Amino acid sequence: MMTVYMVERDLKGITMEDLGGAQKAAIDKAAEMSSQGTDIKYLRSTFAPEDGRCMCLFDAQSAADVKRLNDDAGLPYDRIVPALDLTP
Repeated sequence: MMTVYMVERDLKGITMEDLGGAQKAAIDKAAEMSSQGTDIKYLRSTFAPEDGRCMCLFDAQSAADVKRLNDDAGLPYDRIVPALDLTP
């Protein structure tokens, strides 16, 4: 069963260009892992430029898969927690 995981990041001072690159890296790594048999999908991110907080949502089998995706893609994070995606 898939679970939504929220990845919390501190990206204070990141440029919009670098933010776009980080998002692309997450999308590309999720696609690569999926093609190799790991059921994982990047859903979306929310970024608050004022304080640099970024929350990224992934649909995955485990937090370990989400950790591996972010580590392999070289994306910094503070923590990874199960979350409820309340998009209507």
